[in-house]
This record gives sequence, C-alpha cells and structure tokens, in this order.
Amino acid sequence: MKIILLGPPGAGKGTQARKIVENYNVVHLSTGDMLRQAVREGTELGKTAKGYMESGQLVPDELVIGIIKERLDQPDCKNGYILDGFPRTIHQAEALNKIEKIDIVIFIDVPFEELVHRLAGRWSCPKCGAVYNLKYTPPNKKVQGNWICDSCMNILVQRDDDQELVVRNRIKTYQNQSEPLIKYYRTKNLLQDINGTGSIDIIASDISKALDRLN
Repeated sequence: MKIILLGPPGAGKGTQARKIVENYNVVHLSTGDMLRQAVREGTELGKTAKGYMESGQLVPDELVIGIIKERLDQPDCKNGYILDGFPRTIHQAEALNKIEKIDIVIFIDVPFEELVHRLAGRWSCPKCGAVYNLKYTPPNKKVQGNWICDSCMNILVQRDDDQELVVRNRIKTYQNQSEPLIKYYRTKNLLQDINGTGSIDIIASDISKALDRLN
C-alpha cells in the first residue's frame, strides 16, 4: 500500500501516520529523514545533498527525487509506505509518478480558524517537555500572568513559530502551495478527503475505511 499523506500544519498528520504504520505495517517516510539518512550513509546523492544542506540552501528537486527513489528501493518499503512531506509541487508529483504508482492520497482537511486555535494555543514546558493547548488541554494554574506546568510547576513558554501571526502566515503559505497539488491528485481520482476536526480515533477510523477500500 503506497500512501501520500497531505495536510496543513496542525492537522495531526504525525499522529495519524503512526496509527497507519501500526495498523497496516507500512513504513513512515518523511523527506527530511530520508535526506538525513542518505547523508549519514554517505551515498553519492547524500554527499551532494550534504553540501546544499550545510550551506542552508534548498536541495534541488532532482536530487530529492533521486534520494527518495533510493529509499523506496530498499526492502522495508516493499510492503508499502506513507510519504509525508513529499511531494510538495506538481513537478515533484509528476516525477514521483514516473517512479511509483501511488495507491491513495490522504488529505486531512481542517478549517483555517481551527488550525489557528490548535497551533497558536500551544504552550510547552521547557523543563519536562509537557505540551498544553489553552483551548483543548489547558494547564490548571496561572501565577503572576504566567501559565504553570501541572507536572513540574515550571513556567510554560510558547515557541516563536506558534505565535498567532506566524501561525496564520504558515497556514496561508501551506494552502497557497498545496492547492494545485490537491487539485492534481483529485483529477487523478487518488485524493481521499478526511475530516480532521473529529477526535483522533474517529479520524483514524475514517482513514482506515478509505485504506480498506483499496483491498
């Protein structure tokens, strides 16, 4: 089973990817992980990619596609995989189409304002790593204007990229970039829309129903 997983920041792709891996015995592949693995293993493509990565440049499409092809040829991918973070453009999608026949594209769809609530409401503890959301899983205590961790009583902090203005820009950027790709896969009858506003288990169930229909 060869799956592409799409969804905006805050849609819960990581959580659902883990459930798919557990239930269907497939490999979870992220572009970043594949690039870093190729660099670690010192493949020819990895050595070339390393130069771009160390200088802070984007790795060219052709190089990313080559590294992905190397990874998909490995034995653990024979039973299937989830591609997370690739493709990002129609050019990448067309290049992937020449390498592999994708079975389904899962798109976890969440309304804009819901994504803002999920991301901009996120606070974490720098000491124990606990994560809270002011709307869904708020901490119990606030002292002198600071939210306090329930577990270790440390002051919670918010990452710079979780500030509301930054969050809104991140989501808009994703939507602008992904819209052509979503249309591309929809016209190929590969796209499966999943409502991402329910509970984790309901979303996982909807994804499983879509995957089971492939068999």
